[in-house]
Amino acid sequence: MAGRAHAAEPDVVLMDVRMPEIDGIRATEQILATLPDPPRIVVVTTFENDAYVYEALRAGASGFLLKRADADALVQAVRLVAHSDSLLFPAAVRALATEYGRAKAAPPEWVAKLTGREREVLRLMAAGLTNAEIAGRIGVGPATVKTHVAAVLAKTETRDRTQAVIAAYEAGFMKDTAS
Repeated sequence: MAGRAHAAEPDVVLMDVRMPEIDGIRATEQILATLPDPPRIVVVTTFENDAYVYEALRAGASGFLLKRADADALVQAVRLVAHSDSLLFPAAVRALATEYGRAKAAPPEWVAKLTGREREVLRLMAAGLTNAEIAGRIGVGPATVKTHVAAVLAKTETRDRTQAVIAAYEAGFMKDTAS
């Protein structure tokens, strides 16, 4: 699987979680671990509450899309992920993290390292807001939000917004956040 992705050099891979020879989770891990500049991966699934989806997101997928999505939604998802944004469905990610997340006994060190603004930005990321929407909400420019997002990714040691949101749920960071 990684060999095909390496040869094709795609920007985005649509990955089915259930495949005959290798499941989408292992394939996602392989692609992200072996390619020097890996593509973004969107998991395609039948059910949004599928444990496989959560594991694929934890493995590094940038988001997921339901198989019943129409062609316009598919194109929009590919474009969104190709531009380094994540394809998040806040309620579904929250449900997945609640059901399948691995709760930590104590919050990881990164939680204490986040500034107040970074905490706010992470919560808004988890709500599914784009950088422009976050900027409007907190009254700063999009470039400033991008800086805060980069700081959140660095402190959480995550690859993208999806991974940061999953880390936040698993750390218990989102417990006090209103839905």
